Amino acid sequence: MLTMVSALERVQRLYGARPAIIDREGNFTWSEFFDRVTRVAGVLRDLGIRQGDHYAILCRNGFRHAELIHAGYWMGAIPVPVNYRLAPPEIRFILEDANCTTLIVEDALIGLAATEELSPWRDRILYVAPGRTEVEWPQYEALLASTPPVDCHLSNEDDDAILLYTGGTTGRSKGVRLSHKNVFSNGMQVMHPMGIRSDDVYFHLAPMFHSADLLGTCFTQCGAAHSFLAQFTPAEALSAIQDFGVTVAMMAPTMIIMTLQDKSFDKYDLSSFRLLFYGSSPMAVEWIRRAMERFQGVDIQQGYGLTETSPILTPLDPAEHREALDTGEYGILKSTGQPLVSIDLRIVDDGDQEVPTGEAGEVIVRGPNVAKGYLNRPEENKRAFRDGWFHTGDVGSVDENGNLYLLDRKKDMIITGGENVYSSEVEAALYQHPGVNEAAVVGVPDEKYGEALFAVIVPAPGADLTEEQIISHCRERIGGYKIPRRMAFVQEMPKSAMGKILKTELRKIYGGE
Repeated sequence: MLTMVSALERVQRLYGARPAIIDREGNFTWSEFFDRVTRVAGVLRDLGIRQGDHYAILCRNGFRHAELIHAGYWMGAIPVPVNYRLAPPEIRFILEDANCTTLIVEDALIGLAATEELSPWRDRILYVAPGRTEVEWPQYEALLASTPPVDCHLSNEDDDAILLYTGGTTGRSKGVRLSHKNVFSNGMQVMHPMGIRSDDVYFHLAPMFHSADLLGTCFTQCGAAHSFLAQFTPAEALSAIQDFGVTVAMMAPTMIIMTLQDKSFDKYDLSSFRLLFYGSSPMAVEWIRRAMERFQGVDIQQGYGLTETSPILTPLDPAEHREALDTGEYGILKSTGQPLVSIDLRIVDDGDQEVPTGEAGEVIVRGPNVAKGYLNRPEENKRAFRDGWFHTGDVGSVDENGNLYLLDRKKDMIITGGENVYSSEVEAALYQHPGVNEAAVVGVPDEKYGEALFAVIVPAPGADLTEEQIISHCRERIGGYKIPRRMAFVQEMPKSAMGKILKTELRKIYGGE
């Protein structure tokens, strides 16, 4: 059975004596972690959580967060990791939308539980802290120590395993129903392309409420170890790689850029580190090159995926990165690679007809890792999941070798004066300017052209940019109709939890959306 229960049972049986958790708060073998998970399942049962129930997890990254997720898999309940960076009304929306019976809160976030918006759950809280604390709620470690293990629930492959809410970059957040088969399958799909080994130590840097963290599934399936960072800072990340012998990490481009710019970078021993996987949003070729130069001897791989695909669809092989650096031919780095095994990927027009190789259209996919659908969203399910295919809403093309090139989100394509402009193409030109640290291009209303291009730019430290400089720079690289004539220079961009620039917010600020 392709279930996360069978995955955990297998790793305990085959790799029980090997390290599962390497953490500042303690180290556990797979047998010890397995025992804790089965006891946590008993704690959740005693709190009234039953098979099929949703329960919310409001915690930062940590091994207890991992235990809480696996305990749900084990007992047939459905964990709902919640973005703790959301405002209380947004958190309440998720708890109500998912009908969460219990709220599990880490000590560092207990202030959120005290807000008026979350008061309906105040008598249904499990308090998570390393040790005993004087609070009114049931306490995680104390209950775990006194609760015996419980037997697993034999879930079916198509049963819901986890409910993850999208980041809300295109509107109100949606709950994505991922089955055991979805999560298990994607772990198997990425195992070979990533070259996962049982002696790896995977570093959980992506927030565990984000689908990117599901990348850790393949490391569990192989009996590798896991390490966690509660809150990302470049120095803490580099220190943990050194101290815990981290071998593999997934980082969003924003994290990579911040780490490369950290003044303490060169003082850490990164010799254990063998693979840097980046994703969540595109990264400019210039930053890819810098990462390959600074992380010497480390393979670099990127992947494209969505919450609805559990999450990875296409990885770009490290060999492609190395060849690009060696030859100076960086074109392939604009690709996200080829579809994983058992994934069908097509590029279609607005009539769902496949377009010729090299032409742009919507990316649609099908495979065992594609979600069951959205919770409580029948109309959106009809639009996104139809005729056996998931319609991603991303615009892309494939080359003669089957490599996927992403151009834009459908909503981010700008039509100005009757011409289609992909903001990613304009952003790629902007990133070639040495004084540009970050750039995003959106469409704003324009009386003459319908829409006009608006560039939002974060200058590099010490750079003194002007509109004239940017326009002159772009004129040498892209057609005149693609050049933004209106722009703003800012200190920082609005971003999601994974560091993805929120163009919906930029359109509100500069386009009056």
